[in-house]
Amino acid sequence: MTAPILASGPHTHSRFNVPRTMLAVMLCLSPATAFGLFHFGWPAVLLFSVTLAAALLFEVLCLAIAGRPILRFATDGSALLTGWIVALSLPPWAPWWVGFTGAGIAIVIGKHMFGGLGQNLFNPAMVARAMLLVALPVQMTTWVPPVIGGPGGPGFQEALAITFGGGTFDAVSSASPLGHIQSQLDAGLTMDSILAGMGRVHDQLFGFVPGSLGETSALLLLIGGVGLILLRVITVVIPLAVLGSVALLSGAAWLIAPDSFPPPQYHLLSGSLMFCAFFIATDYVTSPVTGFGKMIYGIGIGALIFVIRSWGAFPEGVAFAVLLMNACTPLIDEYVRPRIFGRTRAGKPLELGDTQ
Repeated sequence: MTAPILASGPHTHSRFNVPRTMLAVMLCLSPATAFGLFHFGWPAVLLFSVTLAAALLFEVLCLAIAGRPILRFATDGSALLTGWIVALSLPPWAPWWVGFTGAGIAIVIGKHMFGGLGQNLFNPAMVARAMLLVALPVQMTTWVPPVIGGPGGPGFQEALAITFGGGTFDAVSSASPLGHIQSQLDAGLTMDSILAGMGRVHDQLFGFVPGSLGETSALLLLIGGVGLILLRVITVVIPLAVLGSVALLSGAAWLIAPDSFPPPQYHLLSGSLMFCAFFIATDYVTSPVTGFGKMIYGIGIGALIFVIRSWGAFPEGVAFAVLLMNACTPLIDEYVRPRIFGRTRAGKPLELGDTQ
């Protein structure tokens, strides 16, 4: 009689496994994704499709080279979600090869060069975004207003020319809210005059502003993030730490120098902050494991985002902030540990009756 094979730890009980977790995240991303695809039109749909297909292609190639089961790992949803996040962080009318390259960087360099799912030190999608920003600053900072891509925008054939043929349309270039503020401050304008010409704040809340494919609607990203919390895919610690630190620092800077810094609502509703707080910073593999560690990690990301936005060369600092704090995660886990049952936080055995 052969001994039974133990396939997994008998003590592990959870309704979530890797495929279900990835599916839950993608479902919560769907509202913001659908909004972006609708408002930016066919070029965004084509770029999104190419990026996801490229992520799956690179995943299959890496699995084949490593000699791992292709069907099992390629269908767990991790590569699809990585490609999804890369696509949402790109300018919606970027050429196809930008999405293809970004997916390749994320899967090959960000994920499999570290050993595959669960082994990567850095968030793969943010590795791709940072490398693309440094290597392709023009393509990664060319935006279009949402009204151009939506109803009345380019048709399918015109979109093919934009995405695959390098075609362009007149008067489509625009600046994101953060980029506009930075450029106008550099030109010597006051904050009041800049904000007066930017339109209503609720345009940023709902997403009627230029920006990356899936990051313009702060409201839909917030709804999706709340969905992740309600489904218990993530906890509220990292999102609150990221958003709270940005709000606190930007609010203090605005009160001290209102002519040089925008009000906190512009930081909270603009750029990739909501996307980062709920869908990027909360990545299981690259974030700390303890609650206090998650708080330190989230505050660090928020502080770095504010610093890069305010004084950096790029108007958006999410990718660099996340990668820097990813590098700090092992250090945080080393010094911020949960108390071992039966021992003090210093690791010494508890005395009988001691409740420390």
